[in-house]
Amino acid sequence: MEKYKKHFRLSVEDAINYTKDFNIFDKNSKLKGEEIGDGNINYIFRIIDETNNKSVVLKQADKFLRSSGRPLDLARSKIEAEILKIQGKYSEESVPKIYHYDDIMCIIVMEDISAFKNLRKELLEEKIFPNFSDEISSFLVDTLLPTTDVVMDSGEKKDKVKNFINKELCDISECLVFTEPYDDYKKRNIILEENKQLVQEKLYGDKKLHLEVGKLKNNFMNNAQALIHGDLHLGSIFINKNGIKVIDPEFAFYGPMGYDIGNVIGNLYFPLINKKYTMDESEKKEEFLKWLSSSIEEIFDMFIFKFKSRYIKLVKKPIYHEKEFMQWYLSEILADSIGSAGLEIIRRVVGDTKVIEIEGIKDKSKRILVERKLLEIGIRFIKERYSIKKGNELF
Repeated sequence: MEKYKKHFRLSVEDAINYTKDFNIFDKNSKLKGEEIGDGNINYIFRIIDETNNKSVVLKQADKFLRSSGRPLDLARSKIEAEILKIQGKYSEESVPKIYHYDDIMCIIVMEDISAFKNLRKELLEEKIFPNFSDEISSFLVDTLLPTTDVVMDSGEKKDKVKNFINKELCDISECLVFTEPYDDYKKRNIILEENKQLVQEKLYGDKKLHLEVGKLKNNFMNNAQALIHGDLHLGSIFINKNGIKVIDPEFAFYGPMGYDIGNVIGNLYFPLINKKYTMDESEKKEEFLKWLSSSIEEIFDMFIFKFKSRYIKLVKKPIYHEKEFMQWYLSEILADSIGSAGLEIIRRVVGDTKVIEIEGIKDKSKRILVERKLLEIGIRFIKERYSIKKGNELF
């Protein structure tokens, strides 16, 4: 259609008209819309047919960052649409269904997952999801392993690596996760006054830590191992009693599997440490903390078990099928996962992209303690990542 031959930013009314123009709904539908996104780099709309209560979500990438006006590459939208299709192939129930993608307008029309809730917010309310560790560990194994060289045709894999080069968003991660927490050269870190001396000593001044972070950064930049989500924090996971939906894979590229696994594990420490230091003593607290700690252990251990099982079934290339190779391959993934968990924990404490579990603590004395404990955990994970072999060794 002529009016969609050049990118422009949608309003709510535009989003409603878009679904009509592309026959997403029947022509006689009575439609209403609302903007539901609260992020910084995209515009998200829910369009509802009031005659039958059916709904879809439109996600549009814009050319500029909302907060600063910094230019952004629109190619990230196509990457997101493509990875959701790929992940849907391997883990159909765990990602939103894609109904339509517009390469010019950079619009993804997808399943409305409003029946699922943001996991970060649910954990802040101390809600327990007994099946979460099973569901997320399955998602990780099922979506990561099939996209590796040990499973895929090597030529097809190289084409995929090329198609998913995501240099702009990778650069954001390389700065915010791997560099600025250890060298505040851009002067963007946000640190409590009471913790500045600790950060100076333990992060900025520790050369042994810098060596290990450098190894992890080199691996992130050069190990095109699997098609990873690239930003798998708790806000990218939606949940209810029936399952999970993993969203927002616009940071996706071919990178180390451990980066995704570690992001999930690392982010679970924020509600865990928050509640340990801020909640009043109660039975509910103990129940929630026990479940959360068990979930962290189980995700690690279940990943190991499921990975080995899937590896044996999926890997057919003789040189990779040897048990000794599988054990080495898995051990590298696990070490990278633990290191990545440490990186994620540290960058959320000292960097300028905080999480509500830290920033929302009103009692400053408690926030100081939470941040110090998180830094201690993050540093240990990076330095001792090769010595941790089982879930209970994460504590």
